[in-house]
Amino acid sequence: VQLQASGGGLVQAGGSLRLSCAASGRTFRRYVMGWYRQAPGKERELVARIYGGGSTDIAESVKGRFTISRDIAKKTVYLQMSSLKPDDTAVYYCNYVGARGNYWGQGTQVTVSS
Repeated sequence: VQLQASGGGLVQAGGSLRLSCAASGRTFRRYVMGWYRQAPGKERELVARIYGGGSTDIAESVKGRFTISRDIAKKTVYLQMSSLKPDDTAVYYCNYVGARGNYWGQGTQVTVSS
């Protein structure tokens, strides 16, 4: 499975961005796909993920501001980020967990200026 992430950038506090992650290669019905982030000096943390059945997990720190969704036909997961805060600044990584393992995308930088 290969993951191609896009959509990061520089935005002012209060702004919005949408990240996209497209999966290619052999994917499976039973999977979890989502986004993690890692800020400088901090550990990588879960932001949001979506399961094959459609249920989601959202980190408390972003609930009400971030939404994860998907386009099954395109094998793409989206992370809509609104009301961004400087604390959201990090490298965001797409992740796919399926029958054959755990895969990571290349990371996309999100910078929120105050």
